[in-house]
Amino acid sequence: MSMWVELRIAAALLLAAGCAAPALAGTGDARAALGRTATPAEVAAWDIDVRPDFKGLPRGSGTVAQGQKVWDGKCASCHGDFGESNEVFAPLVGGTTADDIRRGRVAGMTGNQPYRTTLMKVSTVSTLWDYIHRAMPWNAPKSLSVNEVYAVTAYLLHLGEIVPADFALSDANIAEVQRRMPNRAGMTTEHGLWPGRGRPDTRNTACMSRCAEQVTIASSMPDYARDAHGDLAQQQRAFGPVRGIAAAGAGGPAVAAVAAAAPPPGARLASQYQCVACHAMDRKLVGPSFADIAGKYRGQDAHAALARKVKAGGQGAWGAVPMPPQPQIPDSDVQAMVGWILEAK
Repeated sequence: MSMWVELRIAAALLLAAGCAAPALAGTGDARAALGRTATPAEVAAWDIDVRPDFKGLPRGSGTVAQGQKVWDGKCASCHGDFGESNEVFAPLVGGTTADDIRRGRVAGMTGNQPYRTTLMKVSTVSTLWDYIHRAMPWNAPKSLSVNEVYAVTAYLLHLGEIVPADFALSDANIAEVQRRMPNRAGMTTEHGLWPGRGRPDTRNTACMSRCAEQVTIASSMPDYARDAHGDLAQQQRAFGPVRGIAAAGAGGPAVAAVAAAAPPPGARLASQYQCVACHAMDRKLVGPSFADIAGKYRGQDAHAALARKVKAGGQGAWGAVPMPPQPQIPDSDVQAMVGWILEAK
């Protein structure tokens, strides 16, 4: 179990115990009697991480063909049919060669490659498996079975020509696959956070002389690209450290207007539940625009039908890209979003 898992368990148990006041022993022992020992079931619920040496990897297997079926149903709508992505997420596959697989270092990472795919950057296959297991699909994380995670990982590796089409990935052979990862030699271990390399410097004295009077941002999104995918500030998850930027330019009246006007409840919910990752108000992204949906059903009582589509998903009405189901959204929120969408102009 990793240090981070242990810290999360300890924090959760302290909160569950109400952070009781320390009980000091009469002998001078100042150790605080806080929380309680985690039960085996509580530890197992948190202890799902998989290390690069595959400690923590559960037993299981999945074939490339099985992975393609899961991919088409639950992954392609965001990542493309073949990992090439679409207008929402960066490509997962591409930019690697047979020479990269042989030597373990992706040449494109040190050249002028215009983009960096996942298979170009990732060094360990355990990272792929672990992230898919924890976080995918985006709308229903941790809903895939262990065997489905093996299968999806196998399919992704096949798209990168790391494993053949008839391959079955399992806990028994994943270490062999690691020896074919294109960028397996691309991760440095010469730092204090790597086990055996010492400790990070957390006790140094802050240097408060010759400080810069003004911080200069070294990189930012150019103005011409800010609104390429709608308002990025409205497309972020409601949790986590990442916050978007207003995409209507570098400032001025357009940004001020967006900040000043409170969005309608339906618009706010569409952003909260990530509908705007695939749908814009007035133009097609991955799916149709909200205005096009409103136009198609104008004059009809389509509230119930669209509410079912949001909850159950579907494919074919607006093209080949499927809409993933959203069963986790409360019915009241679905009704509010559908009413707002049908009024879009």
